[in-house]
Amino acid sequence: MIYPIILSGGSGTRLWPLSREHYPKQLLPLLSDKTLLQEATTRADAIADLAAPLFVCNEEHRFLVAEQAREVGKTPLGIMLEPSGRNTAPALTLAALAVKDQGDAVLLVMPADHHIPNTKAFRASVELAIPLAEEGRLVTFGVTPTTPETGYGYIKCGQPIEVERRSSTSRGTAHAIAAFVEKPDIDTARRYLHAGDYLWNSGMFMMRPDVWLEELKQFQPEIIEACKKAYAEGERDGDFFRVHKKSFLSCPNNSIDYAVMEKTSKAAVVALDAGWSDVGSWSSFWDAAPQDNQNNVVLGDAHVHDTTNTLVISKHRLVATVGLNDTVVVETPDAVLVAHKDKAQDVKEIVDWLRSQERDEYKMHRRVYRPWGHYEGVDAGERFQVKRLTVYPGASLSLQLHHHRAEHWVVVKGTAKVTRGDDVFTLTENQSTYIPVETKHRLENPEATLLEVIEVQSGDYLGEDDIVRFEDKYKRT
Repeated sequence: MIYPIILSGGSGTRLWPLSREHYPKQLLPLLSDKTLLQEATTRADAIADLAAPLFVCNEEHRFLVAEQAREVGKTPLGIMLEPSGRNTAPALTLAALAVKDQGDAVLLVMPADHHIPNTKAFRASVELAIPLAEEGRLVTFGVTPTTPETGYGYIKCGQPIEVERRSSTSRGTAHAIAAFVEKPDIDTARRYLHAGDYLWNSGMFMMRPDVWLEELKQFQPEIIEACKKAYAEGERDGDFFRVHKKSFLSCPNNSIDYAVMEKTSKAAVVALDAGWSDVGSWSSFWDAAPQDNQNNVVLGDAHVHDTTNTLVISKHRLVATVGLNDTVVVETPDAVLVAHKDKAQDVKEIVDWLRSQERDEYKMHRRVYRPWGHYEGVDAGERFQVKRLTVYPGASLSLQLHHHRAEHWVVVKGTAKVTRGDDVFTLTENQSTYIPVETKHRLENPEATLLEVIEVQSGDYLGEDDIVRFEDKYKRT
C-alpha cells in the first residue's frame, strides 16, 4: 500500500506579500484553481493501492488543511500536528511511526508547496520508484534540469540500477547516488547542466517506514528517540493527532537529506521530468506561470504597457505598469511589493524587517481565517474598528467575553443565532444587536448558506488576545 505523506510545515516567506506565516503559499491557489496543498493531495490519485493521505502540519494551519482536503474529496488518514517546526526529518519520522505497523506500507513523501503540472509523468516516475522502495531502498526524485539554476541543490547520479518495472507505464532509469551537492554558483551550475548526470534535488522521497526508522536510528538516534517519545505521549483530538510538545521540542532540527540520505548506502534516485517547480520565489513563480508574448505574467485587475519579462499580480485594485522590465509587482489589500526579478530571493529580508518591527503584515492578511470562517478589517480608528465576519454553514464562534471592548453586530446576509448573556435569539438581514463589555456571547450560523455580519468594536483595547473562551467546538484555548 502506498501512503502519501504531505509535509505542510513551510512558511513561504519568499512569496510575501501573498504568502504569510498564518496563511503560507501551500494554502494558496497560485498556479491553478487548486491550492498547492490540494495539488499535492491529488497528485498520486491514479496510482494503484493508494491509501488516504497523511498530513504533517503545524497547529495554526490544522483547520485550513482539513478544509482544503475536504474540498478535493479527501478524508485524511490523519493530520499530525507539530507544536513547532523541526524540519523535514522529524516530520517524516512522525509519519513513519504512524504507519510502520501497516505491513507492506511504502511512504510517498511530498512537500505541500510544489507545483508539478505533468501528473502523468510524475506518476510514471513514482511507479518506477515503488519496487526500489519495496526492496529497501530510500528513493529520492531528482528533477531533470532545464536551466543552470543556482537556487537548488543537486544530485549527482552514480551507477544505473536495474528496476523490475511495476507496470508498463513506468519509465526512466534509476541510479545510485554518487553525491549530494549544495546550491552552486552560476558557472558550476552551467557545468552540471552540460554534464548531463546531475539532477535538481526535489525534496520528494519514497521508502518503507521501517527502513527509514532503521537508518535514522543508525545516523540520528536523537531524532528517533525524541519523535518516539513525542508520538507515544501524543493525544488524538478529533480529526487531529497532537504530538507531545515538550518531547518534540527536544528533537534536533534536521532535513531528510542531511539526517540520512547523504549518509546511507541505500539511497537511490529516479529522474523526474514533469515541469516541477518548488515555487520558491517570485522569479520561479514567473518561470512556472503562463506568459504573454512579451514574457509577462499578469494576474488580476492589471494593465501593462511597454512592459516585458515582468510579473504583475493584483488582488485588490487596479495595477498599471509603464516601461518596466524584469520586475515583480504584487499588490494585496494591505501591502505592495515592487522588486527587481533578480533580487526576488531577498524578499525574505523584508519579512525579517516586518517581524523585527512587530508588524502584522508578515504574519497575516487583512482577511484572517478561522475554523468557523473568516474576518476582514474594513476600517479602524482611535477606540474603534470595523470587521466583516463570514461564518460557514453550521459553524459557530466560541462562547466568549471581552474585558475591554463592546461589539455591535449587523446581519447583512443570512441568519444568525445569537447568545448574549442568558438570552438566545435569531437575527436576519438588516437586524442588529449590541454586546456590552464583560458579557458572554456567541455567534452561530444555523442555516445552510453563508452568514455575513458587520461587527463594530469599540473600547480602550481591541486586540485579538482580549478573548476569554468558555466553550469552543474547535477546542481552541
